[in-house]
Amino acid sequence: MKKKYFPKEIEFYVQKKWELKKTFKVIENYNKKKFYCLSMLPYPSGKLHMGHVRNYTIGDVIARYQRMLGKNVLHPIGWDAFGLPAEIAAHNHKISPNIWTKNNIRYMRKQLKLLGFSFDWDREITTCDSSYYRWEQWFFIKLYNLGLAYKKNDIVNWCSIDKTILANEQVINKCCWRCNSIVKKKLVKQWFLKITNYAEELLNDLKKLHSWPKKVINMQKNWIGKIEGVKIIFQIYNTNYKFNIFIEKKYYYIINNIVFIKILYNHPILKNFIKNEKIKNFINKYSSLSILDRYEFSQKKIESLNSNLFAYNIFLKKKIPIIIVNYLSNFNKIKATIGIPHYNQEDNILTQKYNILFLSQNIKLNIFNNIKDNNKLFINNLILEKNASYKRYYNLKDWSISRQRIWGTPIPIIIQKNGKFIPLQNQNLPFIFPKKLFSKNINENYNKKIKNNLKWFNYNHNGIKGQLETDTFDTFIESSWYYARYTCPNEINHMLNKKKANYWLPVDQYIGGIEHATMHLIYFRFFHKLMRDIGLLNIDEPVKKLLCQGMVLANAYYYKDKEKKYHWVNEKNIIFDKKKNIILDNEGRKLINHGMIKMSKSKNNGINPQNIIEKYGADSLRLFIMFAAPPTMDLEWKETGIKGMYRFLKKIWRFVYEYKNLSYNYQKNKKEKLSIFYNKNQLLIQDFINKTIIKVTNNFEKNQSFNTAISSIMILFNQIKKYKIYNDIDHMIIYNGLLIILKMLYPFAPHISFVLWKHMGKKNDIDYESWPLIIDINTKKINNTFNVIIQIDGKKKYNFSIPEKYKNKHNDIKKYILSHNKISNFLINLKIIKTIYIPQKIFNIVTKKK
Repeated sequence: MKKKYFPKEIEFYVQKKWELKKTFKVIENYNKKKFYCLSMLPYPSGKLHMGHVRNYTIGDVIARYQRMLGKNVLHPIGWDAFGLPAEIAAHNHKISPNIWTKNNIRYMRKQLKLLGFSFDWDREITTCDSSYYRWEQWFFIKLYNLGLAYKKNDIVNWCSIDKTILANEQVINKCCWRCNSIVKKKLVKQWFLKITNYAEELLNDLKKLHSWPKKVINMQKNWIGKIEGVKIIFQIYNTNYKFNIFIEKKYYYIINNIVFIKILYNHPILKNFIKNEKIKNFINKYSSLSILDRYEFSQKKIESLNSNLFAYNIFLKKKIPIIIVNYLSNFNKIKATIGIPHYNQEDNILTQKYNILFLSQNIKLNIFNNIKDNNKLFINNLILEKNASYKRYYNLKDWSISRQRIWGTPIPIIIQKNGKFIPLQNQNLPFIFPKKLFSKNINENYNKKIKNNLKWFNYNHNGIKGQLETDTFDTFIESSWYYARYTCPNEINHMLNKKKANYWLPVDQYIGGIEHATMHLIYFRFFHKLMRDIGLLNIDEPVKKLLCQGMVLANAYYYKDKEKKYHWVNEKNIIFDKKKNIILDNEGRKLINHGMIKMSKSKNNGINPQNIIEKYGADSLRLFIMFAAPPTMDLEWKETGIKGMYRFLKKIWRFVYEYKNLSYNYQKNKKEKLSIFYNKNQLLIQDFINKTIIKVTNNFEKNQSFNTAISSIMILFNQIKKYKIYNDIDHMIIYNGLLIILKMLYPFAPHISFVLWKHMGKKNDIDYESWPLIIDINTKKINNTFNVIIQIDGKKKYNFSIPEKYKNKHNDIKKYILSHNKISNFLINLKIIKTIYIPQKIFNIVTKKK
């Protein structure tokens, strides 16, 4: 062991040891408790960013801790490798997306290994590998045959920049989730998965996710958007025509005071009244519009027509006006409902427009409750007599999975001239696009590529003629089942090995950003249930515990040019002029500090992890990432924080180096079989060690406050560092204390812990060590104390450490405090009137001048 700490040297050495020994390779052990720790797989963009580092460091710390608890830990890694960004970047660099992606993976893999993550690299998955995506093609065919996948014309979200369809979940504030451009509506024939068939289960099973953040649970609830109510049968007054009116549960109390009924222009019952010219013209106006025009028109303005028809219900015994509208609800299956002018501005306008009388609903609470109960009884009677039925609707729409890009999983369908779809046979999987489609011509878009290679898509085999589907799957398909494939990545005969999958699943700890709450985190719950229903799995939910890490923030600097365009300048190119108190770039332009914002390429405020590793080492970076903020909070990047962690590790290195003789002394003590009788100081330091173990363990188990755990380890090290060694028992305590520090430090800084563990005379690798246990001592022998704030006339003066024996004795504590030199000197010219003691908190002395 060298005297000086050289992180680059020791980290390279330790990583080679792990690689040669395959330390983190894991196999199924059905007699051992498992733990599956997973971070969301990265997109191979080319370089790691600090968001990656944070995500995977959190996962690695948890995985290493669980290994120390004796569990069989699965901690895999892979690459979410398909997608439009890779396709665009590859074309810009005039190479194949396949080559571009694989080069990026190769480079990012090296970066991940530099950080010393305990991944089982033998389970590595790449989603653009045909051996992986052939199984999602196989799975899609299963879904199609079950009627859970279908193709139809529908209004879609169209990104004109990326030139592809977006799922509803990929539209944020009417903008593309990826490029932030305004999303347009377009009518396109596309493939869907029937996620709506699982809406109720996806909603109800949120109750099983006890260890998911409440925010994610609520976001999913709102996205699924369930409303419940009843469909009540009404008939058109003076006719035999009957139809259903949906009334939402929260409006049951106004059933006896329905103001009017809204009915959608395409409701089938209106066909019976087209002799009325106004009704006929209104229906024709909107029926003649394309689906897209109809949608866009309804978004601009809701139009209406007084039908001069009335609805009647024998139980309500009143005539209710019917208003025909061109738009009713986002819940597109609702065709008729009640007007609620008391709560809805549009409905209020309708009552004024058609001079419809309605009564105010300002009902006192007790009256409200009576009405509510009566109406509930009324509804129950309607249902018993089959004049009503319970109904629920969902905001969730079926998942649009067609994408107009080449770098994706081809959809395994043959389209015949008559419009019939025929799935490819299993023996024809994987269905792979030809290499010539990946043109280097950057001006050739998706449509041109397909057009120029249309002959290749012609299908004529075994008497089946048609055209192969040219669209590819949404890349969220690949990330919806990868976690399950990690359990059996080399399985060649099946999508999953059921025995292995059921051993490892569910994922015990999943780590990823909250931005995936209504995209990936819904999709993969849905996909999991599909795999269960097809018989690939036995469990209902894919993940037990979810941790959504915060963002990594950094200062961002910019200047504005003459056209007021923002130019962002990286921190390494700025100069702080302390005299003038201004910030300049390296060309002398005055900069504005935007403050701490998310690290991003666009703001030019990212930090290259590799540069930090070169300068301070991976352990210092890992330690800072975990110490700077709780994992769920945003982390503010400050290089001074990295320096602090680096100094701390150097102190540990130096301290252990100077105690080389500890191992020898400890072995000597063991041979002599010393009878251990702790003195007071030894009891105190051992008690402090025990309490630190308990604190750090609780930090891992209860609230995952890793920053507090690191702080406790640092405090313990400082206590051990200043402890005076007088005899062999002191040596033994400090020796064991250092081993405990290294064990608790190991999940955070594994490289230095590995080397120092060996230097402490341990023959085994720390990777196979157990989490430290407390040493049983007689704490009754410790003269425990507690702190009390001393006030004089209500003003804080001192903070005293008081013996435990005085804690509930006012007179004894008073004698103890007043006998103290500091107090007696302060009170020389004062007379004590009285003392007030708040046990174990405050002792106040009330005085007056003598």
